[in-house]
Amino acid sequence: MKPQIKLLLSATAVAAVLGTSSAFAGASANVGVASNYIWRGVSQTLDQAAISGGLDYDFGNGFSIGTWASNVDFGGASEYELDLYGAYGGKIGAADYSIGFTHYRYPVGTSEYFNEVNGSLGFGAVSLGVAYTLGSDDNNTPEFSKGDLYYSISGSTEIKPGLSLGATLGHYDFDDNAGDDYNHGQISLSKNDFTFALDKTSGGTTISDNDLRVSVSWSHSLDL
Repeated sequence: MKPQIKLLLSATAVAAVLGTSSAFAGASANVGVASNYIWRGVSQTLDQAAISGGLDYDFGNGFSIGTWASNVDFGGASEYELDLYGAYGGKIGAADYSIGFTHYRYPVGTSEYFNEVNGSLGFGAVSLGVAYTLGSDDNNTPEFSKGDLYYSISGSTEIKPGLSLGATLGHYDFDDNAGDDYNHGQISLSKNDFTFALDKTSGGTTISDNDLRVSVSWSHSLDL
C-alpha cells in the first residue's frame, strides 16, 4: 500500500474513533487574572495580583474531575497552589446538589496540603454550601486541621441582561482554634467574564485582618 494511502486511512481511523467516542466532549479549560486572590474572605496573595488556570472533565453522568492552579504568597518562599478535585452532582426534585472532594496542595517551599469534602444544595438563585476538613499537613497555618467547618449561603440575581448581582455570607469554624473563627461576607457585580467584588471578614485575626477588600477579576472558560 502506498504511504500516502496508509497515512490517509490512519488519519480517518483516528478521527472515527475520536468522533464516535466523543473523547473530548466533556473537557474544558479556564484561565483567569485577579487583582487579589481572595478565598473565603482571606487574601492568598498578600493583596497582590494572581494568575490562575485549570482543566476540567465532565463525564456527562453526574461525575466530574478537575485541577486548578494559582500563584499564592503567604509571606515566605514564592509558592503556588495546586487543587485536585472530583464531584458528583444531580437534582433532587427542584433542588440541585453536589458532593465533592478537594485536595489543596502547595508544592513549592512548604509542600503542605489539606483535604476536604464539600457539598452544596441549590434552590434556584440561592445555594447552601458546607466544607469539612478531613486532615492536613500544614505547619504554617495550623487552623486547617481535621474537623474544621466552613459553611455559607449565597445567591445571585440578574439586574439586567448579562449583569448579575451576587452576595455570599460564610462562617469558618476551626475545630482546634476556636479563637480564630471568623465570618465572611461578599457582594459582587459580574458582567460577562468580569467581576467586581467587595469582601469583608469579622472575628478571628490570625488569618483574617477584617479589612474591607476590593478586587476585580476576569475569567474565561472554553470547551476543548
